[in-house]
Amino acid sequence: MSDFSPTDLLEELLHLQTPLDEPGSGRVRYGAAMALWRAGRLSEAQLEVYREAAAHDERDPSKMLKARGLPIVVDGSDDYTIAIKSLAAAAETYLLALSHPGQEDVRRGLARRGSTPQSITPLSNPVVTRWLDAALSAIASPHLALAKAIADAAPHLRWVSYGAYPRDLIGDSFAEGHAFASLIGKGAPYDMPDFKLGLFIIAPHVLYRDHMHPAAELYAPLTGPHGWRFGIDQPRQIKPAHEPVWNPSNQPHLTRTGSTPFLAFYVWTSDVHAVAHVLPAKDWPELEKWHI
Repeated sequence: MSDFSPTDLLEELLHLQTPLDEPGSGRVRYGAAMALWRAGRLSEAQLEVYREAAAHDERDPSKMLKARGLPIVVDGSDDYTIAIKSLAAAAETYLLALSHPGQEDVRRGLARRGSTPQSITPLSNPVVTRWLDAALSAIASPHLALAKAIADAAPHLRWVSYGAYPRDLIGDSFAEGHAFASLIGKGAPYDMPDFKLGLFIIAPHVLYRDHMHPAAELYAPLTGPHGWRFGIDQPRQIKPAHEPVWNPSNQPHLTRTGSTPFLAFYVWTSDVHAVAHVLPAKDWPELEKWHI
């Protein structure tokens, strides 16, 4: 068995999970399998499966391993660490490619993330159980690898609802129709006290009423379309998936989801512990009927 550090092991395990849809992914997986075999982490029979699949990017080695009665999970692997690190890497790649007024603040925050996630207690949520698969199914190429990273990490995350809003102001529809999970932040897998990154999901046909918060915020929607307005007296807008929304500190905003669940990365770059406030508006009954 050759010397193989925990970092090396994790790196090759991540390569071993390269998504099937990526060009050249079969060879990437085989290269990782070869490194793991040399380190004594894979058997020759397991390595042979990856060799056979190397020329076929769409061929799933895990199904071949299962059919031959061979272990699918590499000995010594840590599913949680692999899933969280994969999601963090995919999220950073996606977010750093976006252009918006807060991109430098986002970049600086992401650059301070640690290398190894801490353990957390996962928590499921009925909104995620009901709607995450539908949201991920709506994510098309070239973002399929990102969708897979989210799917793999979702069971390891702590999905909660935002409880600072008075129920009579925010409304039952939103209160019961959303969830979020932190990837970076206080108590998150990557613990940071002054920066937040996570996933946010809203069920279809939900109005997230006018609100504001001191935190400067990025939404990076992965699904769409969805409706917005940025002030009670401002016009409505329809935005597609993958168009970033930057909310400066205390910028009022409202969101209305369509028939597709809203799934987005959210980033708070400042004042992350200050609570959000609902901004009452008389036209909410009309906006509840807004068809997206």
